Amino acid sequence: MKGYGKECVLGPLFKLLEASFELMIPLVVARIVDQGIQGNDWGYIVKMSLLMVALGIVGLISAVVAQYFAAKAAVGFAARLRNALLRKILGLSYSQIDGLGTSTMVTRMTSDVDKVQNGVNLTLRLLLRSPFVVFGAMLMAFTIDFDSALVFAAVIPVLCIVVFGIMLITMPMYKKVQVKLDGVTGATRQNLTGVRVLRAFCKEPEEIRDFQDKTAQLTASQVSAGRISGLMNPLTLVIINLAVIVLIRVGALKVFDGVLSQGLVIALYNYMSQILVELVKMANLIISITRAVACADRIESILEMDEADGGQGGWKQDIAGNVEFQNVSVRYEGAGADALEGITFRARAGQIIGIIGGTGAGKSSLVNLIPRLYDPKTGAVLIDGVDVSSLDVQSLRNQIGIVPQKAELFRGTIRENLLWGNENATDAELWQALELAQALDVVKSKSDGLDELVEQGGRNFSGGQRQRLTIARALVRKPKILILDDSASALDYATDARLRMAITGMEHPPTTFIVSQRAASVRFANQIVVLDDGKLVGLGGHQQLLDDCPVYQEIYYSQFQKEVAPNG
Repeated sequence: MKGYGKECVLGPLFKLLEASFELMIPLVVARIVDQGIQGNDWGYIVKMSLLMVALGIVGLISAVVAQYFAAKAAVGFAARLRNALLRKILGLSYSQIDGLGTSTMVTRMTSDVDKVQNGVNLTLRLLLRSPFVVFGAMLMAFTIDFDSALVFAAVIPVLCIVVFGIMLITMPMYKKVQVKLDGVTGATRQNLTGVRVLRAFCKEPEEIRDFQDKTAQLTASQVSAGRISGLMNPLTLVIINLAVIVLIRVGALKVFDGVLSQGLVIALYNYMSQILVELVKMANLIISITRAVACADRIESILEMDEADGGQGGWKQDIAGNVEFQNVSVRYEGAGADALEGITFRARAGQIIGIIGGTGAGKSSLVNLIPRLYDPKTGAVLIDGVDVSSLDVQSLRNQIGIVPQKAELFRGTIRENLLWGNENATDAELWQALELAQALDVVKSKSDGLDELVEQGGRNFSGGQRQRLTIARALVRKPKILILDDSASALDYATDARLRMAITGMEHPPTTFIVSQRAASVRFANQIVVLDDGKLVGLGGHQQLLDDCPVYQEIYYSQFQKEVAPNG
């Protein structure tokens, strides 16, 4: 809220000003009844009526001004909160993001922040106004008649017990509602992203049933919380109307005894009506604040998470590209076993390292340790003899080109996507990277060339085109270390081979890690790392592994027909 101090003061202040004018209305009505109507003085009635209109107009202006300041503060606060939340999420480690899940982070940045924004807006407008009117009406009643005002003094504590009691009960229930909403959001996201697979396997009925179950649970939670919250209005109305009955009886006796005038009894009734209206507002405010607090707690749980170390402030140095793994083991959060165990090997600058193994062998986990996307549980990853944990992560990643398994392009132009690799790159450097990545024909075939529009996720490009563009994006920064994480799976063998030859033929070739399940993609590497179930089961050249490593033999001969000796 820093920077919105003026709005936070002026919003409630103008609301209190509006409430002050509202508290004057019953006294004006009392004068109209006692002096104007009883005295049949039409001039006085008109004068007092005009005064009421003036009070109403000034009150309306005050309310509009208060709403403007409250909305400005609430919207500005929500914008800052979303930005802070996004910065926090981007600063979390891969492990923390994996633990949170995409759906819950989307819910917290949208639905949760919206409810907190609404809570802040209502708080600035009504949190002071409603109690001010309630207690102001009670004090005004005491100035009119002490005995009648005792009804106010008795009913207000009872109403507070009802309102705050319901708030305490519903607050944890609304937290559960938001958790259920996470589940619905997650199911929706999964179904929309995997809609082709669902249709291919005719799983729509099962997913519809699963979605209906989740929405039914969300509905049940909302109904349970809503039923208790719904008790607030009828309970407060019953209490207030009982108090009105008592007030009218006491007032009538006072009028009969000549202690009070009829106009003052009407004023007391109006004050009781004001209390009723404000407590209904207060009840709705409490419900909104309860939801906002529940959502704020969920947002706070992310904001209070310890960010990944990230090595900010560590050593900044130009790397040559020598990489060494020393007895490295990795375990993901919540996993029962290590994803990698006891990995040791060394790669010299400029070499090509092939990493091969079956699905789930730990290939991606291995290369993700180099740019510190994950940290090892034990052991160390060294670059040029320095532990990556002591290097400045920003400096380190600026010298590493990463092409992930899923080719991810962002909405914009081809040029804007490529400039992610190096925002200062010239067009000549962009074309050079495209040529190396075998993507030159992709861009030249487009009418707008580098300025061709890329739709979200790159869905207007084929899988192979997306992969080549993401490889070009990594090559734009002229990395010292290049990680190709199964990023050529959609390329044909000829294009794959030309890509590898182009990288090898660069003026200053990077140390390249090629993760693949294709033996053809790694067979010409300087070293091949063979993984099986997280363990290093083979290390060496193609022919050496073909002679000595059963796992590599199985992979290779499943893709290439085994040669038969002439005398066989």
